[in-house]
Amino acid sequence: MFNKKKVSRNAAAVVTGAGSGIGEAFALELARRGSRVVCSDINQHTAEQTAQAIRDTGGSALGLACDVSRLDQVEQLAAAAEEWLGQAPDLVINNAGVGAGGQPIGETPMDDWQWVLGVNLWGVIHGSHVFAPKLRALGHGGIINVCSTASFAAAPLMGPYNTSKAAVLALSETLAAEMSGTGIHVTALCPTFVKTNITRDGRIPDSTSQIANNLMKWTGISAARVARTTLDALDRNQLYVLPQLDARTIWRMKRLVPGTYTRGAGLLNRLAFSRL
Repeated sequence: MFNKKKVSRNAAAVVTGAGSGIGEAFALELARRGSRVVCSDINQHTAEQTAQAIRDTGGSALGLACDVSRLDQVEQLAAAAEEWLGQAPDLVINNAGVGAGGQPIGETPMDDWQWVLGVNLWGVIHGSHVFAPKLRALGHGGIINVCSTASFAAAPLMGPYNTSKAAVLALSETLAAEMSGTGIHVTALCPTFVKTNITRDGRIPDSTSQIANNLMKWTGISAARVARTTLDALDRNQLYVLPQLDARTIWRMKRLVPGTYTRGAGLLNRLAFSRL
């Protein structure tokens, strides 16, 4: 039997990467919807700041440190969350992510590949591996995996990031198929530019960061708006969330004219860097 309750309302939630950006926005919006929120981040201080912001407005939240690239820490997060919530979480948002780019494949350091894939891909694998069985046992709830338009846009000079996000989208689609008919909602969030600090905290050369920051400034939308839109979509059991017009345009172009799209992406990249 399908659960009629809105998944994002009065949930027992876990959000990774909740110390800033989209993760913080998810945590705050969930609290506004009456949910109890476990705010996890690799940085204990920022995780606790988000939790405190929720408590300051009368909500219920716990801040915990977790490196999602390590399975043992995600298992510890699940155990601590279940103890504090008094039940297994019924909403999990695999949001933690990092950025790296600015160099072509073959010149990107292997350390950058391992770092990005460790957080962006293995973090979501770990989160899904640990929490999906708990959701199945509950028989209701949801999972949001934060992908990116990069999961299908494949912009040049972003090999590790693109690869990690493409794999997360495939994982999300697989999980959605496996959860079909169970009452568990699965949503993949694929935004373009959102006003966050990912370029500041990532491993991105200044030239690439300059372009990204300009695009974020002029075309980016707020993390709060993304969180609201995505949670509403989760409640409707909507698999894909592309919250911006440019994301939806790229989605359609990639499917209708893939060859033209790829050549165009390369041309735009060359033009952008020729103007620096």
